[in-house]
Amino acid sequence: MANPHILLLEDEGALARAIDRRLRRDGYTVAVCETLASARLAAQRRRPDLAVLDLRLPDGYGLEFLEWLRDEVAELPAIVMTAFGELDDAVAAIRLGAVDFLKKPLDLDALCRVVSDALRRETPATRSERTATADDAPASAATVIGDSPAMTSLRAQLARIAALGSGSAPPNVLITGETGTGKDLLARALHAASPRAAADFVQVDCAALPRDLVEAELFGHEKGAFTNAHRARRGLLAAAGKGSAFLNEIGELPLGLQAKLLTALESRTVREIGSDRERAIDAWFIAATNRDLAAMMAAGDFRQDLYYRLNVLTLTLPPLRERGEDVLALSRAFIDETATRYDRAVPRLTDAACAALMAHRWPGNVRELRHVLERAVLVHADDVLDAEHLRLAPPTDKRHVEPSASSAPDASATLADNERELIQRTLADTGDNISEAARRLGLSRGSLRYRLDKYGLSSD
Repeated sequence: MANPHILLLEDEGALARAIDRRLRRDGYTVAVCETLASARLAAQRRRPDLAVLDLRLPDGYGLEFLEWLRDEVAELPAIVMTAFGELDDAVAAIRLGAVDFLKKPLDLDALCRVVSDALRRETPATRSERTATADDAPASAATVIGDSPAMTSLRAQLARIAALGSGSAPPNVLITGETGTGKDLLARALHAASPRAAADFVQVDCAALPRDLVEAELFGHEKGAFTNAHRARRGLLAAAGKGSAFLNEIGELPLGLQAKLLTALESRTVREIGSDRERAIDAWFIAATNRDLAAMMAAGDFRQDLYYRLNVLTLTLPPLRERGEDVLALSRAFIDETATRYDRAVPRLTDAACAALMAHRWPGNVRELRHVLERAVLVHADDVLDAEHLRLAPPTDKRHVEPSASSAPDASATLADNERELIQRTLADTGDNISEAARRLGLSRGSLRYRLDKYGLSSD
């Protein structure tokens, strides 16, 4: 998307100017508004690609504008920011199309990352109501990078399974692998290589949605079915049409909804919330998880019948540490991609940088590698990237060793010190994946973000 246009609704002048400067520096055009009235006029003059808005404004409530924007202009991705952070506000904002909910004081780097991600992925409703175009079509099988034996075998499996994607009831596919290995990319590659490639690829992230929104997103709802359900909306399973419905992080699906999903998979129909009728669905179901579903099933956290229904065909992504020189092929691809996106010269990796990349264990897998290379390209404008530019922890760094007596909490440290260290170690182990780190720590995303702000870790 060339020069995306962002509508910024914020009545604190200093903060609005800081956000405006930062967004413009990243290549966006920005319309800054301080009131709901001026924001409505700005949206009518030029339709924004994304809205960033505060909740409490001089002439009303930010969610009123979000609702007006959805009904009168278009259902656009939005990012809501507030100094209060009530859970009810977050749920209401997401129901109205918001893709994230940020707590003040803001980390501008984090805000820009959220903006970039939101513009790339769009809102579920926008994606489900739009036919894919050449510019944002699902990735092809060729984008599954790597010539290691594991990836060569995986591509052969992908080709065989993709050929089975035709027909009214193709076999369900389960993709497994550690966090950050690229399960969503593999799902898109599977769809793109199948006879359904011309139809929609619709994704729902079971771990990213509040629990009371998952049912509405998956199955849809009638007008008035719950608060803020101002119009009927198809669920993502039906919205996929004759394409593919990708259920990412299926292990996070609440147990109470697993039976309803099982019924949908078996009967190939859904019943929308508030409706007494069933709607036929014709999508190819692809699920993915980083969890051990067999262990969850034994513990009673995942239904046995749903597990066997999903696990008809399986693709397993190997961790990056087992893919040999694929690390270097992926690194060069990420460097080229980042340099092109930000109009920079493509730097060359030195031998020392290649050695460092090969020696690192990559606990966050491909996602961590992408993050490291993007940061290195953006921060260092030289024509080469050396090992020191990658800022990789040495192999003996305590963040990359297995827990032992030597890594136990320091009895002389305060509780806050030990909590901060635990959060740092968990983030390192997950490649800075907030959702996965929150899950391992037994916290909500909001609670983890609060602690990141509290300990000054939000900009790390």
